[in-house]
Amino acid sequence: MKSATTKSAALQTFQQTVNLTSAYGKSLYNDDYPVQAYKLCLLGATNAELAGFFNVTKRTITTWKKFHSAFNDAITRGKKVADMEVAHSLYQATIDRIITTRQAIKCKEIYYDENGKRVEKERIEIINVEKHVPACFRSQQFWLRNRNPKLWGGKFDDGDDVAPESVQLNLGSGHNPLSDEVTE
Repeated sequence: MKSATTKSAALQTFQQTVNLTSAYGKSLYNDDYPVQAYKLCLLGATNAELAGFFNVTKRTITTWKKFHSAFNDAITRGKKVADMEVAHSLYQATIDRIITTRQAIKCKEIYYDENGKRVEKERIEIINVEKHVPACFRSQQFWLRNRNPKLWGGKFDDGDDVAPESVQLNLGSGHNPLSDEVTE
């Protein structure tokens, strides 16, 4: 009797997955989900995080992607845009550049009025300032290692795999360094 109940429950679960419905017969999918998924993917959300947001399993997300092209397209577009923005930002960090920022400065005007009294006026002005932003070494290293790992992989190979026959070191006795030196 238990096996029939178990089979019935498994069949019902399978039908819910195929029909994309909840245990109450209502559809779990909403037509607003593509817009939400797109925005979440712009923030870097993974499929697991999408599942958590929509309160479903990763398997349901995969199923929705198969059966709802708008949902799949929104996720794909969101992830590509996010990846492009990060790649652009990483590239910008690898090069020296000049940026223009706005900075507030205090201007002071001093003059004497008709009575000979000193008058000071202050005002704030916003000016454009050019700043040099140096390249980030770590970003350059990451960029080059991933773009051309054969050339920039970080492993040095001089092509000589033969170990030296013997190495002789004179570390001395430690008492008098001058007497430990060997003259030839």
